[in-house]
Parts: sequence; structure tokens; C-alpha cells
Amino acid sequence: MGETTEFGYNSKVEGEVVVSRADAVINWIRKHSVWPMPMGLACCAIEMMGVAASRFDISRFGMEVMRFSPRQADCMIVAGTVTYKMAEVVRRIYDQMAEPKWVVAMGACASTGGMYRSYAVLQGVDRVVPVDVYISGCPPRPEALLDGMMKLQDKISQERSVTNLLKNDMHPAPELTTATT
Repeated sequence: MGETTEFGYNSKVEGEVVVSRADAVINWIRKHSVWPMPMGLACCAIEMMGVAASRFDISRFGMEVMRFSPRQADCMIVAGTVTYKMAEVVRRIYDQMAEPKWVVAMGACASTGGMYRSYAVLQGVDRVVPVDVYISGCPPRPEALLDGMMKLQDKISQERSVTNLLKNDMHPAPELTTATT
């Protein structure tokens, strides 16, 4: 047969011993325990709240623990219009999140500024934080957010976790410059 089955997390059983890679184990745990931090800034936030309802039930994917503290969250969902004034807050909250961390841009406004081409609206949240998944729509339906979160889970399962634990090259520190007089 050409079909491969996944037992646990990319492992195989040899007698009474389960053999696996550290990356596979860590990524399996991370993939099934994403704790999102909702940044509900506009109408997309209403659709994001609908995902937690019984009809859509985000808890099936291990993401029901919405955390409103950046220290406890590992995935920021930016839902709605980001203004320049709010961009500083979004970046500060992102910086307070522990590694590894991921960002989802939900809706046209968070992704590209949407229909707002004004001096006050940021034309995409990716100008202040690195975005992992973009979800289109105005506002996107809860099914679209679930699909985007499943895409994020696929991305998490492909990461090199062990190398990220040993060194932090995902977000290198900025170089320091000194002024001479």
C-alpha cells in the first residue's frame, strides 16, 4: 500500500520501545496546544469570538485557551484594523510574548489595510510584526479562521524545534550602534 499512518508523532514501535525524533515530539505538543492571544481591533473580532462557540468549537484543535496575557500566549491573532497609534501597542505585546511565537493576520484590514487608505491606518500588520498566516475576507467567517489555524498547525509541525531551542536565530537581536562625537 502507498499509505503511511502516523502513530503518535512520527514514531515507530520496536518491541516495547517507542522511537522518535525530538523535533517530532516537541512539534506535536506545540501543534496541539496553541494558546492564542486575541487582538480584536474591529469587526473581525466578532467572527473570532464565534470560533469559540459550540457551532465551530476551536477547542477540537487544542486552541481553546485564549490568553489575554502576552506571557501566557504563543500565537497572536490580529483581527481588524490596525492604526498607527495601535501599531506600537501590537509590537510591544508581541515583544512580550515568549518564543516560539506566531502571528495570524485575520481579515483584509489586518493583512493590507483593507478599504482604509488614510494617514491613520497601517497598510498591513506585517509592517510591525512578522506574520505567519494571512486569512482573507472582510470579515472572514469563523470557518476561515479555523482553516488558517490548521495551516498554522501544519507550519508548526514542520519547524526545526531542537535547533530553535539551542539558539535563537528566528528573531536575531538588532545590532547596537554607537555615536561618536
